[in-house]
Amino acid sequence: MAIPIALQLYSVRDDCARDFFGTIAQVAAMGYAGVEFAGYHGVSAAALKKVLDDNGLLVAGTHAPLETLEGDALEATVEFHKTIGCSNLIVPWLPEATRSTPEACKATADRFNAISERLKPYGMKTGFHCHEGDMHALEGGKSAWDLLAGGTSDDFIMQYDTANGMSGGADPVQPILDWPGRGLSTHLKEWSGEHGAAVIGEGQIPWSRVFDACERVGGTQWYVVEHESYEGMSPLEAVDACVKNLRAMGK
Repeated sequence: MAIPIALQLYSVRDDCARDFFGTIAQVAAMGYAGVEFAGYHGVSAAALKKVLDDNGLLVAGTHAPLETLEGDALEATVEFHKTIGCSNLIVPWLPEATRSTPEACKATADRFNAISERLKPYGMKTGFHCHEGDMHALEGGKSAWDLLAGGTSDDFIMQYDTANGMSGGADPVQPILDWPGRGLSTHLKEWSGEHGAAVIGEGQIPWSRVFDACERVGGTQWYVVEHESYEGMSPLEAVDACVKNLRAMGK
């Protein structure tokens, strides 16, 4: 079965800020099967669920800051995401101090494992989205990406980002292969001298290798498009071009 394609709504964040629900409708009209959230613009979960249902969209996940997944904050986070049908709560970024040494990565992985355990009764998972710095070798030779993956449970999502990986000097595919079954959600972002500098299919990412790794090894259930450069086109035009190019590649 084909892996569905979602859009990380950070790609069209200014449009969402102006007209959140209208932008969601435009994304659905492009043919995306789902969305991944990066904030909710003050709307209620019930209203958002209605808009998703009206437009036939599923929720691939959300980017949830670490502080919303710990302590007393977790209960409200779970309730909101249960309502909108979101089960993948992925930490989008970590402060450098929490991932700059092997010891810091071990402590952060322990925090992630504790969150994973608290989410299990709700049928939810957490995970981590990589950035450039997460791919750099730390003391001992391993990257934060590898140390966090090695220190977390097998159901913890390692959300690789193809262009962020290349920004950090990583191979665009190998970090998926290194952690089989952990890439339940994978970010597709083009690289052309810098991350997000071209629409998908018009840069240097070897997409056939990425798809093979995700589909053969990664355990990927969602492809998530993210785009961050808009020279010569609007954000909505760019993400439309991304999904069209993916369809042309058979996705």
